Amino acid sequence: MKWRILVLLSIAELLGMALWFSASAVTPTLETEWHLSDSGKAWLTMSVQIGFVVGAFLSALLNVSDIFNARYVFSLSAFIGAIFNGAIGLFVNSIEPALVLRFLTGVCLAGVYPPGMKIMASWFKLDRGMAIGVLVGALTVGAASPHLLKALGSLNWRELMLTASILSIIASLICFVFVKDGPYYDQGATFDWRYIGRSLDNQGVRLANSGYLGHMWELYAVWTWIPIFLFESFKNSGIANSATWSALSSFAVIGVGGIGCVLAGILADRYGRTTITIVSMVISGSCCILAGMLFGNYPIVLFILCLIWGFTVISDSAQFSASITELGDPDYVGTALTLQTCMGFLLTMVSIRLIPVFVNWLSWHWAFSLLAIGPFFGVLSMYRLKRLPVSAKIGGERKQSRF
Repeated sequence: MKWRILVLLSIAELLGMALWFSASAVTPTLETEWHLSDSGKAWLTMSVQIGFVVGAFLSALLNVSDIFNARYVFSLSAFIGAIFNGAIGLFVNSIEPALVLRFLTGVCLAGVYPPGMKIMASWFKLDRGMAIGVLVGALTVGAASPHLLKALGSLNWRELMLTASILSIIASLICFVFVKDGPYYDQGATFDWRYIGRSLDNQGVRLANSGYLGHMWELYAVWTWIPIFLFESFKNSGIANSATWSALSSFAVIGVGGIGCVLAGILADRYGRTTITIVSMVISGSCCILAGMLFGNYPIVLFILCLIWGFTVISDSAQFSASITELGDPDYVGTALTLQTCMGFLLTMVSIRLIPVFVNWLSWHWAFSLLAIGPFFGVLSMYRLKRLPVSAKIGGERKQSRF
């Protein structure tokens, strides 16, 4: 039964999270049609991040995913988010109303991602890292899918937005009709707004969150700007049809992270979450520096490096969340996960907005290198967690391998 839920919930997550990057995938088209500035392009993505942060904070404060059934929260949020996103494709002709609707879409997505992780954790215990890794991998492919739809060239930007909304409605139905609560599902929580503060008093949870923040400083800035980076690099390299090739490459670079999530989850359940997150962040942080050195040259080499980057930049994500489910209060797992994502996505708004500033100051050759600060901070946090006795609660940790 749990393997059936793994497949169904992962498909629902994949389809629902297509809403997130649907606007980012068509940014080059909207840049021309709506005469967007660099600031406008950044806000088109940041509006979703802000909405997600607001929705996640309110959800954590009100313990929504722990008081109400997480399956119903997921289903309703995916459905309403599809309506807001679809309205852009149907009615919007300028950036101002688009930003409002993207903000509301982000609010709804706060009811899709964290509840999905809570549902998955209710079905898996010993292999929880793998299971949540599959879920985050599905999210990753969902984030990449609009780039593939764009590259196929058969859909204009309005049709792409509507397609993403239809996929989210299907996700809502899958979760509502076919997904069930697992044997480890806890829903005994009562409303307690003070749990947010108490969860941060837990040193293990605090360090896992710190590692997650380092990871998130890099992740969404890369996902947001890698399509533009590759387009500009391919164009400077003289590649014909740079827009198509950059869209296909962006799908591959983001989508390959889905494989990374699953593989990292399997390895983390065996060798420890702290070890796998440290290795992932060392590699992805190195790519932050190396990618810019290849800008405008050696497109095949750059593409291969970006594949490695895309593989490792997300591979550790699920393990921070799995650690929270093991270190935190079982009655408030949904709240703890939502709080973690709230803080992480709040940070992404800074790094996403800074990239175009860095490009203006330093050019694409060095703009991404400043993202390496996040993985460096994350590695230090997870190393400290690994050294604590409380790390014994984390799946896969082996005392004899501690360093």
